[in-house]
Amino acid sequence: MKRQLARSRSNRKLAGVIGGLSRFTGIDATILRVIFIILLIPTGFFPLVVVYGLMAFVLPNEEEAIR
Repeated sequence: MKRQLARSRSNRKLAGVIGGLSRFTGIDATILRVIFIILLIPTGFFPLVVVYGLMAFVLPNEEEAIR
């Protein structure tokens, strides 16, 4: 079965984007969340927040991706 990037329904804190990335890449979600927070500071918040928001709207939920 082909892996598809989708927002997680079970491993979510906000919109499930990082939980979905975690499942897709095989990296623990906590590690990805820490990296995201660390990268927020040098980028000035705006770019990563915009990317996260876009991914939240573009990526389907897990159930929708299975169909």
